Amino acid sequence: MEFKKTITEKTDELAGLLKQSDEYSEFAAAREAAFAKESTRLLLSDYRALQTKVQASALSGRTDEDELLRLQRLGELLQLDPAASRYLFAQFKLNAMLADIYKRLAEAVDADLGMLDD
Repeated sequence: MEFKKTITEKTDELAGLLKQSDEYSEFAAAREAAFAKESTRLLLSDYRALQTKVQASALSGRTDEDELLRLQRLGELLQLDPAASRYLFAQFKLNAMLADIYKRLAEAVDADLGMLDD
């Protein structure tokens, strides 16, 4: 039981360090700026929902070309908005850091991460 407590404490410590990281600070500031404008917030919400739908379709072996094209066009539109573009880039950087942490933890216990490689 003491070992579990140590893991929980270290997890809390890592969470605190993540909140202090440059990646998180950039993400939080970019999110606030992007979400300040309702139209940008709605576009980002649509983009995220469509991205999830396209990814789920791909995992099930289906490809909807219309949805894929719509996702691409929406992404291009968001790139034209500096606040949205900054947010998406900051989100990518934060997610990359989190993915690296997860992979390192999984490797330490020999967990299979094959599903994350796609």
